Amino acid sequence: MHRWWFMDDCNKSKENDVATFTAPRSRPIVPRQLDDRKWTYKVHIPVQLDKNEIIAITGDCEQLGNWKPNDIFLMERVEESDIWVAVVDIPSQRIINYRYLICAIDPTTQSVHVRQWETHLIPRSIPAVTDALESFDTFGDYGGLQKIDRGWLTTETIFQFSFYNNPFRLTGKAKNKLIYVKLTPMNLRVSSEAQDIAAVLEESLSNDTRENGTEQPAYAFTECVSLCSDEAKLEPVPQFGRAYHPDDILTFHITVTEPENVAYLIDLYTYSSRACTEEPPRHIGYHYILPNLLKKSEGQLELSVTCASKHRPLGMMRIEYVKISPLNEQKFNLKTSFIRYWNPRWKGLEIGHRGSGTSFKSKDGNLIRENTIASLKNACAHGADMVEFDVQLSKDLVPVIYHDFSVYVCLKRKTQIDTNDMLELPMAELTLEQLHNLKVYHVEEGKSREPRFFDEDLDEHQPFPTLAKALETIDPHVGFNVEVKWSMRYADGTWDINVTTDKNLYVDSILKVVLNHAADRRIVFSCFDPDICTMLRFKQNLYPVMFLTCGDTARYPKYYDPRCNAHSTAIKSACAMELLGIVGNSEDLLKNQESIQQTIDNGLIIFCWGEENNCSNTIRHLKNLGLHAIIYDKMDVFSTKERKESIFLLEARESQKELLKNLHEENKKEILDKLATVAE
Repeated sequence: MHRWWFMDDCNKSKENDVATFTAPRSRPIVPRQLDDRKWTYKVHIPVQLDKNEIIAITGDCEQLGNWKPNDIFLMERVEESDIWVAVVDIPSQRIINYRYLICAIDPTTQSVHVRQWETHLIPRSIPAVTDALESFDTFGDYGGLQKIDRGWLTTETIFQFSFYNNPFRLTGKAKNKLIYVKLTPMNLRVSSEAQDIAAVLEESLSNDTRENGTEQPAYAFTECVSLCSDEAKLEPVPQFGRAYHPDDILTFHITVTEPENVAYLIDLYTYSSRACTEEPPRHIGYHYILPNLLKKSEGQLELSVTCASKHRPLGMMRIEYVKISPLNEQKFNLKTSFIRYWNPRWKGLEIGHRGSGTSFKSKDGNLIRENTIASLKNACAHGADMVEFDVQLSKDLVPVIYHDFSVYVCLKRKTQIDTNDMLELPMAELTLEQLHNLKVYHVEEGKSREPRFFDEDLDEHQPFPTLAKALETIDPHVGFNVEVKWSMRYADGTWDINVTTDKNLYVDSILKVVLNHAADRRIVFSCFDPDICTMLRFKQNLYPVMFLTCGDTARYPKYYDPRCNAHSTAIKSACAMELLGIVGNSEDLLKNQESIQQTIDNGLIIFCWGEENNCSNTIRHLKNLGLHAIIYDKMDVFSTKERKESIFLLEARESQKELLKNLHEENKKEILDKLATVAE
């Protein structure tokens, strides 16, 4: 029986894994000031660290980097313990705020990669005046509240390789075996020992296993998650891989810094039915994925499996992959994050669907065209806490607000529209200027040849407003639920539409507009595509992301990606990727009301959408079930609010009152102190 391991090599590998990565890194030296105080930071790390991970401090003084990721203060590990220490000269006579983080240093560029960090809304602090000389903390635990989030991409790249819809078609004895999958990044950087890629791969294969440590490993972090497991979270990959059970959804999450120099070795293992619990598995097959196959942002790979013993074809496997590139914006720091923040007071929020509601689904649709500035403003005027709308890109990559993927363009300028006067086009094939200047009709208008709106001469009623205009025009106290539109693949193999824009470019174009125009507005992103949700999550650290799902539905067709088809699976996917929560389909939630509490019990926030929501009684019922927000049409008709104002406006008003009260108390104290001085 062929074995893909040797016990001595495995033991060496384990010894190597214990070592802590301490790459040298240059950092601006901050001169010590006369009034500085020497402070000793000590922190207990209750989590297992990767060999490349180290602990650091960041804070609001120059010595701690002023929250900048590349200027953090690195700590040192106390030998043979989980305690890390740093002695820092910090300013005296003022409060010093700080956080701990787990990071890694790119050995090539010295860039800091934030692996995990404390994200309490209020950071830790050292008083301005204190007799203490040190602090002793536990990572992630502050004031009894546990709060640790994964970082965002700075210069690194994430690849996710997913196995679902039973992707293995193997022959022979392996056909009906439980398969264990292991995915290992391989360093292809040419060295003096290996002058070409083929030599590197040949050497790797002849050594039997990467566990023997005879080749230079790639600087990478490899984790995996099975959505069929009880606790769906990213974890290190076991030595012999992770089991793929029938109908499982298995994802490998790999972080690398030089994607063009990294290949991926996929190993397949299986256990003998007669094997004892301590007997290692049999290595049955393998395949190398070279980086030239991964140039696009997403794709499906149909790969052959080579027999590990005879090196002959053993079968095929199918892998879905997505590449997540960094946004490369300098707007992100470690000061604060709202990526999973939700105020406990925000319950039962009312969100205007496409502004004031859909206007083309039925004859009694809204009188204001959906997804226009006028529709958004009308919802705000009737007390919307947030407004929901769809965003997609024009041909010249401008994010515009529009729901459908196609539009109808009138070929002739005349009042009467004939059957042949309309041409259906993908919206993404028209520039912003064309969308604004051509006579463009909604798909329903094009099919019926009956225009429904004649007020496009009014600026705020025009279709295709830009996302930037909405951010600058709508009341800043009203939150935005930005649904990122993306073509979905259905279970029957069809797509919404053929998208030619690169997925990373698509998401980046939307994020950059939000970062440049959002100011302090509350924004939540959502999308039906789980990979878009993952991209939005790891490209930035400011705005929360929610997974938009259909769940168990008879109204809509099933998707190819099984993560989209069941609320319970969506919960696990959202937990694994550290999303804020789920936007569920009310059709499903009202039938399976226990799934609402299940979502909340998993620490997630839950919104809901659907035609069932267009009823005041249903809205009240959903609020009583614990929904954090309900998305519905015609807020002027169905709103259950007594006070027609956004909750964020009310909070701002209360905050202002509190501020004025504090100023009044301070002024009063100052006057009394002066009077006392005069009296003396």
